[in-house]
Amino acid sequence: MAINLIRVYNPTLLSSSKVYQVDGTFYRYLGDSGTIQHPQFLFSPLPNQKKKASLRLNRNKLIIRCYEVEGMVYSKPVVQDNSQQLQLF
Repeated sequence: MAINLIRVYNPTLLSSSKVYQVDGTFYRYLGDSGTIQHPQFLFSPLPNQKKKASLRLNRNKLIIRCYEVEGMVYSKPVVQDNSQQLQLF
């Protein structure tokens, strides 16, 4: 299965429901922080990824290192009451 990557040129198009690849690791977009002159974009790795730390990129690093994974959508895992009970034991 080939993964199509689309380079992120416009930070305003970032979405928390899309999956992004930065340096070979899949991330989801959390939001932005910083100032208008120096914005920073926050990413969190998806579950079961080798890297566990969140990532903070400025605009230049975002354009160079960040790619949108075409066709991949992030949705929060649904936890059922039964599975949560089993995890406690």
